[in-house]
Amino acid sequence: MRLELTRRADYGIRAMIAIARADSDEPMSTPRIADEMAIPIRFLPQVMADLARAGLVDSTGGRRGGYRLGRPAASISLLEMIEALEGDGRRRQCVLRSAPCGLDGHCDVHAVFASAQEALLERFSRAPLSELASPSRGRPRARTNGTDGLEPLSAGGTAPHGPG
Repeated sequence: MRLELTRRADYGIRAMIAIARADSDEPMSTPRIADEMAIPIRFLPQVMADLARAGLVDSTGGRRGGYRLGRPAASISLLEMIEALEGDGRRRQCVLRSAPCGLDGHCDVHAVFASAQEALLERFSRAPLSELASPSRGRPRARTNGTDGLEPLSAGGTAPHGPG
């Protein structure tokens, strides 16, 4: 199984990291974010709008406008960023039956998947933006896949297929 985020979440997380790394009182412009994080500029307005709606960034219009963090990087979790961009990722369908689990009992793997999903969500909730934006983390590398030059962000390993 694989855990992959959508391009929207990939771009949004990278944009948040760029803004956190900027560590400036000046707003960071969309072109600068796109350039620094290898994000196609045409996607950023929609992504940034989602982040702003969630209160994770503040936007300033005008010639010197751009984006700032909505609150300190240490108080913004990876889970909050993912949910702002992709919605609640908790699996609602049974992994065996492709129907809601629990309507007529739980499937045989329900407890294992539910536990794994909760552990993943807990880990994401304990990963602050300040840690992700740490200079020791390095810069993202663009990978080609033949569309816009980038593949979805992948965390490898197992996917959060939650309650079965």
